[in-house]
Amino acid sequence: MNTPLDVIVMAAGKGTRMKSRLPKVLQRLGGQPLLAHVLGCAQHLQARSAVVITGHGADEVEAAVDAWSHGVAVQFARQMPQLGTGHAVQQAMPHVADDGLTLVLSGDVPLTQPETLRALLSVCAGDALALLTLTLPDPTGYGRIVRNAAGAVQGIVEQKDATPEQRAISEVYSGIMAVPTRWLRPWLAALRNDNAQQEYYLTDVVAMAVAAGVPVRAHTIADAVQVAGINSPAQLADLERAYQRRTADALMADGVRLADPSRLDVRGTLRCGQDVEIDVNCVFEGQVSLGDGVRIGANCVIANATIAAGAVIHPFTHIDGEK
Repeated sequence: MNTPLDVIVMAAGKGTRMKSRLPKVLQRLGGQPLLAHVLGCAQHLQARSAVVITGHGADEVEAAVDAWSHGVAVQFARQMPQLGTGHAVQQAMPHVADDGLTLVLSGDVPLTQPETLRALLSVCAGDALALLTLTLPDPTGYGRIVRNAAGAVQGIVEQKDATPEQRAISEVYSGIMAVPTRWLRPWLAALRNDNAQQEYYLTDVVAMAVAAGVPVRAHTIADAVQVAGINSPAQLADLERAYQRRTADALMADGVRLADPSRLDVRGTLRCGQDVEIDVNCVFEGQVSLGDGVRIGANCVIANATIAAGAVIHPFTHIDGEK
């Protein structure tokens, strides 16, 4: 893609249901903060810049991000008070140039895959507003995608503002969109808060695009895990298992023998040579490399270590190579 890409990450929420002193976007999944997963995705997309919108726990979130290295220039915009998703993106616009595409992500949605976002950007193609959507058997809580008789997207209606007929729609908005910045800026300036929550909804720009004759295109996926947000410890635990299963599947596709893929935890990066065998209940933290023919016994914890080819690690071994 020749057009520069700027990523806006909404990370201002409090996360009340987490019942934690730690800001929600700093809760960990797979050993990394949720926000680190999102910014890592921006790096994979070779984004020109990323603007992280902070609010609750802003000092802590900004300090944490400054300590990471993502290969993408990160700036911060504070949203205080929080007056809705549209208001959040308004705060970021002074940091975004009009010559690029803006991709809007959420700091508590960590498992969106780069290839999915590349497909969304391809749908945007620099001349449309592109929405990432999916169809859910229970769409409760999500904004509904409203289409006309010809199937063209006409708008997004938030749950609290939807009619009974609209609430029956199963296609929902994921919270992720891509749009040429030169169009997004005036749309944001025209947002109003005359709705049930008296907030400035980012989703209202869809109807503005339709009114302006700008194409609105949806890229629809079936994998709900990719757009799942985290609002509670239970949701975090569910997504952790989904992440670990995805990691296990990738390892097995590369030839690693796992005694039980549901009993593996990788909290960092695990690199394996050929003919590696890993027994149950093993935890790998930080940067771990296993050479060819390595065998890891059950219930081992290995952190920041390189295990030489042919080594046998006996059950219940704890290795921590961090200095």
